[in-house]
Amino acid sequence: MKDFENTTITEYLTYLEKERRLSQKTVESYARDIKLLSNEFSFCFEGLATHEIRKFIGKLHAKGQGGSTLSRALSAWRSFFSFLIERKGYKNNPCIGIKAPKKELTLPKALSPDEIHRLLDMPTKGEASLRDQAMFELCYSSGLRLSELSSVTLENLDLNGGTVRVTGKGNKTRVIPVGEKAIFAINRWIDIRLNINKPISGILFPNKNGGQTSPRTIQHRLSQWTKKQGLGQNVNPHMLRHSFATHLLQSSSDLRAVQEMLGHASISTTQVYTHLDWQHLAKVYDQTHPRAKRKPNS
Repeated sequence: MKDFENTTITEYLTYLEKERRLSQKTVESYARDIKLLSNEFSFCFEGLATHEIRKFIGKLHAKGQGGSTLSRALSAWRSFFSFLIERKGYKNNPCIGIKAPKKELTLPKALSPDEIHRLLDMPTKGEASLRDQAMFELCYSSGLRLSELSSVTLENLDLNGGTVRVTGKGNKTRVIPVGEKAIFAINRWIDIRLNINKPISGILFPNKNGGQTSPRTIQHRLSQWTKKQGLGQNVNPHMLRHSFATHLLQSSSDLRAVQEMLGHASISTTQVYTHLDWQHLAKVYDQTHPRAKRKPNS
């Protein structure tokens, strides 16, 4: 039975990768969640009841698993049982109708515009620093995910038109504006990049072998730049993406446009940024609303 279920899990993961064309990272996440389920129920999936799944969710929650983690696990399990019904003749999906514990609202961290200027207006000297500045300018300018940043190619860029084309979650492609400072930094980097005396791929920010610079390397480089610039906090690439979204919303309040540029499937994901800077909104209100200001005592 265990060998049969192991084979079934392998088939399911192959289905996610080959037919649904999910990213490797997403497939690995599903695999971890399915392993959690299989360990709990000893690979016996057929005949599982809803109350058993609900009890397992409660057990995980009691051990400290948060709402977001459990919601993701439930989503993976629902998908897995749907696969078993379609391909293996199973009769029911025990995860239907189960809700994860309510997620706690966690606000993404963002840098202030002044901190962004301090970070990105950094002195550059040599190949590595020019590459880094171009990477971080592009990340902030266009709100790219780390995986999107590392995989950008020269072909994806239209610097004359000021855009970059990326493929994000769900294999969805979007075209995003690129700002002038990022274009300037990228052009400087491309001039250096083309003069490197070694075979090179079409990757915009290649490693020494011509492949993609790994996410871990990008994170490390940004951490080093943060320390050099004396920002007093650890900055990661996702914070540049959060800062992009926050600063756009502060300037435009166009939630739909920001959703499109971030590549969010649901606007509810983007709405978290509306909670980021209440002080900024309150300041705008005080400055602009005709009834907001108190009259001085006469």
